[in-house]
Amino acid sequence: MRVIVAGGGVAGAASAIALRRIGAEVTVYEAYPDPAGPVGSFVSLARNGLRALETLGCADAVRRAGFEVDRQRMWSASGRLLGDMPRGRPSGDPVRSVTLMRGRLVDELRAAAQRSGARVVTGERLADAAAVPGGVRATFASGRTAEADLLVGADGIWSATRRLLDPAAPEPAYAGFYSASGISAGVPGIAPGTFNMTFGRNGAFIHIAVPDGTVWWAAQVSDPTPPDLDAVDLDAVARMYRHEETPATVLRATTTWLRPTLNHVLAQVPVWHDDRTVLVGDAGHPVGSGQGASMALEDAVVLATALHTAGSVPRALAEYEARRRARIARMVKAAGANRDAKTAGPIGRRVRSLVMPLVFRYGYERATAWLYTQAPGPLPV
Repeated sequence: MRVIVAGGGVAGAASAIALRRIGAEVTVYEAYPDPAGPVGSFVSLARNGLRALETLGCADAVRRAGFEVDRQRMWSASGRLLGDMPRGRPSGDPVRSVTLMRGRLVDELRAAAQRSGARVVTGERLADAAAVPGGVRATFASGRTAEADLLVGADGIWSATRRLLDPAAPEPAYAGFYSASGISAGVPGIAPGTFNMTFGRNGAFIHIAVPDGTVWWAAQVSDPTPPDLDAVDLDAVARMYRHEETPATVLRATTTWLRPTLNHVLAQVPVWHDDRTVLVGDAGHPVGSGQGASMALEDAVVLATALHTAGSVPRALAEYEARRRARIARMVKAAGANRDAKTAGPIGRRVRSLVMPLVFRYGYERATAWLYTQAPGPLPV
């Protein structure tokens, strides 16, 4: 089976690895010379994402590229501890979540894809796709064409594949906040191995102490109108968190500033596939809530498993959607609630400070068990 993968980020590289494991001939076409790129911040891989990486044979390499995070602590704007729980895993599971820069994750996955025999072609952006007898023909912006039995759209939230599958597909919409991130040095008193989120007056603020002594941070600044990102600098973000003691301290110690990005959401995508084209990762379901990379990894494993067992490409794509739809919908709903909590107004913040300690103490682990314990399924060796 010949497969074209459009997009060489997390979803595309992971799909290439999984598809090579079932014997497919895979070519990845990536629009940018470097799909990791300098834009973006760190990503966390929870237990379900690590399980998918173990299936792909990449877990050890990714762990070496990042560091383990054991605990997750939630804080109010006043510095009150709202919750303390295991990060990205059920209690009793010894496998800790892993945090690393997004670029390192893409580098590790792309290298593994190439070692597995996948071909990676950069500088080619998908422009069109059309059915041909027994397969699909992809046309790229350069005029280059390629034919295969299957086209995998792993081209992110602004997916061209999604629009080709369904011209009426929803378009991304601004989510009401933007993200800025950076690296700080010389910040005392921050426990290592802990993911910290402060629900600030102007949005959530995340910080993690890294084993090298630095602190990685990400500010998710609430703003109902998309700002001009060229006007967003470190001073502007620092003013947003000047009333939150720890975020303000971390921001003052910043040594590396990463370009901010607008956050977008996507309404439910009704068409995930036809007989020869399928969406994976953010192209079909950007979930947020720290699960984007993990869900993309799960997609890759489930898709390859279906293709290996279903007997035909059309049946495999239908099986893939049947296995993924409900889980993704549940994750999107949870992410929506998470997003609302980050952008709550003054009254919402007061209610949250009262309710969250009870939720984290008595209901959080039970409510998230479905996410961390479901396995995407094995692949043939």
